[in-house]
Amino acid sequence: MELWQQMVRDSVHSVDQLVEKFGIDRTVAEGLDEFFQARINPYYLGLIRYPGDPIWKQCVPDKAELDDLEGFADPLQEDRMSPVPNITHRYPDRALFLTTSQCGMYCRFCTRKRKVGNSDKISMKELESAFKYLEQHTEIRDVIMSGGDPLMLTDVMLEKILKRLRQIPHIEIIRIGSKMPCVLPHRITPKLVEMIKKYHPVYVNTHFNHPWEITPESTKACEMLANAGIPVSNQAVLMRGVNDDAEVMRELFTKLLKIRVRPYYLYMADETRGANHFRTSLETGLEIMQKLRGYTSGLAIPHFVIDAPGGGGKIPILPQYVLHRDEDRVVMKNYKGEIFVYREAHNGEAKPDVKIPIELIDKKNGNGSNGNGSNGNGSNGSNGNGSNGSSKKPKNYKEKVEVTEVATSNN
Repeated sequence: MELWQQMVRDSVHSVDQLVEKFGIDRTVAEGLDEFFQARINPYYLGLIRYPGDPIWKQCVPDKAELDDLEGFADPLQEDRMSPVPNITHRYPDRALFLTTSQCGMYCRFCTRKRKVGNSDKISMKELESAFKYLEQHTEIRDVIMSGGDPLMLTDVMLEKILKRLRQIPHIEIIRIGSKMPCVLPHRITPKLVEMIKKYHPVYVNTHFNHPWEITPESTKACEMLANAGIPVSNQAVLMRGVNDDAEVMRELFTKLLKIRVRPYYLYMADETRGANHFRTSLETGLEIMQKLRGYTSGLAIPHFVIDAPGGGGKIPILPQYVLHRDEDRVVMKNYKGEIFVYREAHNGEAKPDVKIPIELIDKKNGNGSNGNGSNGNGSNGSNGNGSNGSSKKPKNYKEKVEVTEVATSNN
């Protein structure tokens, strides 16, 4: 038995352990165990610094889970988009392939509680129908292995799946969605990475949510993957009391870059049953993104998205940088709140630079002009709003400013 397997066996998981280690009322602990069982391996348990800290919140069951009746068991409608067992086919050229129901640690905010936790929820016997679906659908070029956590499989079983996928000619990219580099980095061994590299191109999407999760052990695991030519990206979830702070996020993303993990996505928390207490407002996420852009490297800024309820897919959300847009120009603000104008190209010809007056929209009464003095109406807007305008005054707002237009390049 490998070390990581022994650590899984030694995890906190029973009602008795929840009562003894965390002081949870036994009746509550029994209800939580029935709702979604616990699994906290010794490594991740050791990252807790004090009760209720960002690590504790992610792994220790909370009575609040039992008070949430508003969430959905399957908020992203994965089951509805599952043509055969273990496959979710939402996007045209890629598919999600569920390979196991097990995880190295059960996150309390998990959006797939209905699927993980025991071997009956995702059956290995049903993998064959998944392979056949992937073989028959030649439009699929990218397969994301998930679960549960694919790295809970043995090296032998994982290689069987990778080898089978590589035998399908139209599958170009294989991705492994795994939280093991974060929650149980001992799983990343020299033997594992040597095996995976035989099936390149293979990418790993991992899941760090807080800077405290970046330890010598997780650093070593991520560097081993990177050294084997396996690019590693991170998908974080914005959660109340865990990382809903711009400084925490900036520290997380910059530290990830240092261990060669690229921040890829920052998700708004899904509307998952039992996890409503983790959710923040959208405004919180937008404020965090506003405080990242321009204040740290673009490499450290992930796509901020909502995975749309009902299976709509990932929808990117941005702070409002475009203040006005018409057929001639785009009026925008930068990260400091300064206003700039960019001229649209017309038949590849750019007009000479010229200073033009731009009267921004008055939030109070909605009046203003788009630079042509036409009663405050943009080309596709009304009441002082352009097609992508905003009625909110930016920082350093001035009623009228002179801005030099930036000519578009003909190259």
